[in-house]
Amino acid sequence: MRSYLKTGLVVLLLLLVAALLVGQILGQPILLSYAETDSMEPTIDAGDGFVAIPGELTGEVEEGDVIVFQSEAVHGGDVTTHRVVGVTEEGYITQGDANPFTDQADGEPPVTDGQVLAKAWQVNGQIVTIPHLGTAVETVEGGVDRVQFTVASVLGLAALARVPWLAFLFLLVSAAAFLAGILDGGRRHRERGRTRSREGVYNAGVVIAVLTFVLIATAAGTMLVAGGSQEYGIVSAEFDSDRSDVILQGETAEWTVTTRNSGVLPMYVLTEPTSPGIEVEPDSQYLGQRSEANATVHVSAPPETGYYVRTVSEYRYLAVLPPAVIGALHSVHPWVAIGTISATIGAAFALPLALLFGTGTIRTRQSRRTILGGRQS
Repeated sequence: MRSYLKTGLVVLLLLLVAALLVGQILGQPILLSYAETDSMEPTIDAGDGFVAIPGELTGEVEEGDVIVFQSEAVHGGDVTTHRVVGVTEEGYITQGDANPFTDQADGEPPVTDGQVLAKAWQVNGQIVTIPHLGTAVETVEGGVDRVQFTVASVLGLAALARVPWLAFLFLLVSAAAFLAGILDGGRRHRERGRTRSREGVYNAGVVIAVLTFVLIATAAGTMLVAGGSQEYGIVSAEFDSDRSDVILQGETAEWTVTTRNSGVLPMYVLTEPTSPGIEVEPDSQYLGQRSEANATVHVSAPPETGYYVRTVSEYRYLAVLPPAVIGALHSVHPWVAIGTISATIGAAFALPLALLFGTGTIRTRQSRRTILGGRQS
């Protein structure tokens, strides 16, 4: 029982570290986030962490929710965590609990659904916080950055200072060591009480399962990273302008955008408006390997003058299923499409291996034999 508890804690720790690492790289919270300033005090103190539920899983944003969003003006256009204090046709009105005025009064346009990255988890109306999580993360990041900069300077490779390779290496080594421990522990457990050495004997089913899991996680991660939100800032003006982002109030402008697939695998791209006043035609496109296609964006300016943000969400799926099937899965939920596609890829990889090698034990080398006094032992 104790060994299972220890294994579970290690898995949880690896998942938390991976979530923080990937979230920092993608620029949006995954599972955990933290407040960098005191604008949400006393609800969330500066440096405290909280559970961040991804926007795709939160459902409708309501007044009173604390959201993490990509701002346009607040905090220099950085990712911001503030409370929704109002809902309008143009988007959400947000405000830090410690601030005397709303973000919109400070020049931030109403926040659209496409800007919402996550929602803070609340229990009985209270935010679940993790004291000093952000402080610890920033301390570790500072140390990692210094080590990476030192290594990059010694090797003369400036690119190494910009890529979080050291954190990835730590996570990879930790996961590999943990997996090796599980495999070795299972082998020792099966061989307990045996006198004959069984070195080099592994369970094919476990090996195939681990490789399949890595492939599924890679496929899902690829689709998650490839998609995202696209923002178009416009100015609703009383006059015509040569600038494409300045639109006569109440009128509609058209832009041509190019969607590219730089990978070797075909992609199926779906686009959905996440704010009022914007449409994309066509809203679905098939892109072969290293190909591109054009789409037309229709953007409408409100009757009131001012600066507005229009957003669309772009979903990219590996085209291993027919487009109609992917579209149907997406209509249920994007995670359903991602999960089904990833599982299909995993099954296509695992089944042939299982048929070829089976799911029993495999040997990487023969048992050793020595000749002693004319006898084999």
